[in-house]
Amino acid sequence: MRAKTASLAVMKLSHRLTNITGGRSDGWDLFFRARAMIEAGAQITELTIGEHDISTSTDILDAMSAAAKGGHTGYAAIPGTTALRKAVAARITAQSGVATSIDNITITPGGQSALFASHHAVLDEGDTALYIDPYYATYPGTIRAVGARPLAVPADSAKGFQPRGADIAAAVKASGAKSLLINTPNNPTGAVYSKPTLQDIAKACIDNDLWLISDEVYDSQIWEGAHLSPRALPDMADRTLLVGSMSKSHAMTGSRVGWVCGPEQVIDNLITLSTHTTYGVPGFIQDAATYALSMGHSLEEQVAAPFRRRRLITQDLLTQQNVVRAAPIQGAMYAMLDVRATGLSGEAFANALLDSEQIAVMPGESFGQAAAGHIRVAMTIEDNAYINAIKRLLAFAAQLASDKA
Repeated sequence: MRAKTASLAVMKLSHRLTNITGGRSDGWDLFFRARAMIEAGAQITELTIGEHDISTSTDILDAMSAAAKGGHTGYAAIPGTTALRKAVAARITAQSGVATSIDNITITPGGQSALFASHHAVLDEGDTALYIDPYYATYPGTIRAVGARPLAVPADSAKGFQPRGADIAAAVKASGAKSLLINTPNNPTGAVYSKPTLQDIAKACIDNDLWLISDEVYDSQIWEGAHLSPRALPDMADRTLLVGSMSKSHAMTGSRVGWVCGPEQVIDNLITLSTHTTYGVPGFIQDAATYALSMGHSLEEQVAAPFRRRRLITQDLLTQQNVVRAAPIQGAMYAMLDVRATGLSGEAFANALLDSEQIAVMPGESFGQAAAGHIRVAMTIEDNAYINAIKRLLAFAAQLASDKA
């Protein structure tokens, strides 16, 4: 037995697996530290992850239970049930104005799986893939996981974190990149990309023959402006893979239902990928998602309402002080706050806040260097508790700035 253990100890794992984080932190260090403190009995106010403070609607759960009890517990259709694909296609058609059929849709176990599948579809081993910095923490790891090389294109905080086509084009010229990943409404910044920004991105994609992977999981959470899917722009439908999910729009994070929308040839091949990996999503969960979509836009507005409200709360509290500044909170469930006036980095501030006030937020550096000196606040706890936490955060920042002076 000892000999076998010794032999296993020298076996090598694949570089693709061990290099997912690029040999660095995956950005979740503070989150895990806060969770460890909670497990040890500390009372921590968590403003870290994008998890609703409401549960999945009981009507949706009832539909899920009925489907399971009705026998839809065996292998489900791998590309997704016809009913769910039709419902997703109808939602996308209504929101984007682009005619979409079930042949343009494959169902995946959540948006993260959809991102992984999309990059598999358009990248070969060793290709370079672009993504915008700041970024959701899994983006570069997802790209490495398919054997490609991630390359960040910074978006300037002074310009509301709106990326520029010229910067994308320059990155392609320098690297020979094959794809670009964007996210609007944006996590972590809360930016909603404007029509001129998306037109600029589309031009860069067309001029440089890039696939565009558009993560639109927050499309139901728009506070300023309007959501425009780049798939709706001229000549973009055939080069865009749209990633969506039920997680944020319908408070179904744990149900793991997402999708990729794209050209039929891409979808055909992604169905083959699902056959050899996930083998689809449980049928009773797909039935619940179909039911949820049948409830229409009113349910999505209901799920989004707490974040719309807390965004106004955040803006009001910020006007009462002059140390912490916010990037425009235009969409999604987060506020990106600039804490550089305290003299601390985002990481140092977040760790000090956790130790001093028992409030957990995510350092901006967890989402890239373009967010350095910032923190991301998830607006995901009950209103009164949220108000109290933000007031304490701002008071803490004011004290740090006073000490610095």
